[in-house]
Amino acid sequence: MSNSDSDDEPITLSSHALAALAEFNAEKDARQAKFERLKAQCDANAAGGLPLSMEAFTEDWNESQFWYSDDTARLLAGYLLEGADESTTIGIVSAPSAFIALRNLMNERDPSLGRPKVVLLEHDTRFNVFPEFVYYDFKTPFKLPAELKGTVDRVICDPPFLSEDCQTKTAMTVRWLGKPDATNSNNRVIVVTGERMATLVNKVYRPLGVRTVGWAPTFARGLSNEFYCYANFECKDWTWREAATN
Repeated sequence: MSNSDSDDEPITLSSHALAALAEFNAEKDARQAKFERLKAQCDANAAGGLPLSMEAFTEDWNESQFWYSDDTARLLAGYLLEGADESTTIGIVSAPSAFIALRNLMNERDPSLGRPKVVLLEHDTRFNVFPEFVYYDFKTPFKLPAELKGTVDRVICDPPFLSEDCQTKTAMTVRWLGKPDATNSNNRVIVVTGERMATLVNKVYRPLGVRTVGWAPTFARGLSNEFYCYANFECKDWTWREAATN
């Protein structure tokens, strides 16, 4: 048999390889079908004026995902939206349940107040059904669209892991996103993370005026770890923890 004859022979895969390929294609098709269902649900809710729900997005513990309770999500989103207008940019970093609540609140409020720009920085690609989605990996804190640098007035972040590396790199992203005038009264920064990160959070966000507050978030499925909220402003729902304990 000549070399040319052997070159013309079709490539055959082993039964094991064929089974693996079939499994890969099935998983790919399932992911695509799930994406289409999510997108259709989000589009239908938007068209019908129905509120969005985090129930469409199952928590992935491998991603260290724990959704806020509805009350917590709406409260946090409300303080991001309070006083904001069409000139305001709001950043949501690794806190998709706050993002969903924010979208719902914006749809509920008087259109004459203006609709702020919102950007969702998120590692979970299921959320790319939303136009606000920007893929984000805390391991590369500045690997983001250049046009976002120094544009965000208000931001909430909930770093996915309780590690110094994750917390510090997420803080680097938040500072990169923020407008240069961090002392502007319109600027708001909210951080939600574990109690054991308090010393580090107060250190890395100190230039933004962030301090531990006396209010704590709750989660839809509960958490064994104690979580704190940190912010650069006080409001009717919280004061800075030093003041709250005096």
